Amino acid sequence: MPEPAQTAAKSKLTVFLVVLIVVLYLLDQSSKWYIVLNFPYDWATDLCLRIDRVITDSSIVNFNIVRVHNTGVAFGTGNGTAWAPFLFLGVQVAALVWLHCLYRKGFFSTKVLKFAWALITVGVLGNMTDRLVQGFFRPGAEALGFFQNLVNGYVVDFLDFSFPWIKTEMFPQGYHWPSFNVADSCVCVAAALFLISCFTGAREDKGKAKDKA
Repeated sequence: MPEPAQTAAKSKLTVFLVVLIVVLYLLDQSSKWYIVLNFPYDWATDLCLRIDRVITDSSIVNFNIVRVHNTGVAFGTGNGTAWAPFLFLGVQVAALVWLHCLYRKGFFSTKVLKFAWALITVGVLGNMTDRLVQGFFRPGAEALGFFQNLVNGYVVDFLDFSFPWIKTEMFPQGYHWPSFNVADSCVCVAAALFLISCFTGAREDKGKAKDKA
């Protein structure tokens, strides 16, 4: 590909990735704020007072819209602990810096990897925004200082799935997948794309080795 055409193609891809990040980030935040504003929450018991049952009485999958506050990370790890807000907010900031540096150094060399980079950036940005903002909207936040409200931040999860056919000793009524959100979904898709790229990249390397032989 001639150099001007290659430069134009890279510019188009960059614009696409930026637009994708903005659109998915806005989708993530708007969906979370819809939940916060429309699903009442009992702060004394940490329970959602409204559950919208979308798919029920299915033998395969049940789906509900709920409101869950997660101070931990994926699958609720660290949820409710005193150290989680400090650690995971710091990890997310470090992850954003690291992802930016890797992108600048050309680590994401293919379109698939660049797409995965955009998705994981959305995931980190979306959940980090929750940790930075949501604590300031808790009841009684106006009486607390800035740092305390920052520490009280949490991630809003609302997509709730369970699988009645997967019965275990811990889940006799069927396996319940931890609630998640749009940002979490972006991270999972990105992880899948990274995994796919590992296999396709290995095949391409083998093909090149055969051609040289």
